[in-house]
Amino acid sequence: MSDTRLLELRARTPQRPPGPELAQVLDLTSPSGLRLRRYRPAERPRPLMVYLHGGGWVIGDLDSHDRTCRRIALECDVEVLAVDYRLAPEHPCPAALDDAVEVLRWARPVAVAGDSSGGYLATMACLRLRDEGCAVPALQVLLCPNTDLTLSCASVASGSGLDADTLAWFVAQWVPEPAARAAASPLLSPNLYGLPTTLLVTAENDALRDEGDAYAARLAAAGVRVVHRQEPGLEHGFIQDASPRRPRPTTGSSPTSKR
Repeated sequence: MSDTRLLELRARTPQRPPGPELAQVLDLTSPSGLRLRRYRPAERPRPLMVYLHGGGWVIGDLDSHDRTCRRIALECDVEVLAVDYRLAPEHPCPAALDDAVEVLRWARPVAVAGDSSGGYLATMACLRLRDEGCAVPALQVLLCPNTDLTLSCASVASGSGLDADTLAWFVAQWVPEPAARAAASPLLSPNLYGLPTTLLVTAENDALRDEGDAYAARLAAAGVRVVHRQEPGLEHGFIQDASPRRPRPTTGSSPTSKR
């Protein structure tokens, strides 16, 4: 994928309807100057969730996930603090991770969440905080997360909504040195003890399905409380759609839910 393609990806704004109106949406900055956006569904204080957007560590910003953050704030009745972290390839690993950790230390949220590469950053930030002996959020919400930068899982070659070549290119921008990718993969972390209670959602037709499923299993094996859902018929990025299309169930079938 060329630099021209990178510019095209960054310039492309998803054509989605605006999100719901909220009691307050406020742009602000972190102590180091990162752009943040806080969403409040009501005037009264609500629990705080930090949200890290997806986009392969290369694209995405506060506006690309504005609608998603509005919906989460309203439907979950939480305050959402979205983070405009630094992007690769100008800022490869660990820049975005450093940004995520900074905001978690400063904001001290109840929960951290993210989709795709944002889910990766959420759980990697929790791992770093744990390793440094710092408090971690009580909950991590991982939506179709990247967890294996070696791209060794079978679903990488068969997912829809995110093709294998694009996924490989994204990973190469984030961690340019192939030999460093295993150590940068949460799925391959030697120990996952002490991570927050986890809600992990994968999609049946997603290139990242298998590594997300495997990460949920490894978290549970490490003693982490995990709620794992694999959404039938959906593909990568469904969290940004208002009403994702599901296949019509056949007689006797039911959605898969792993807990």
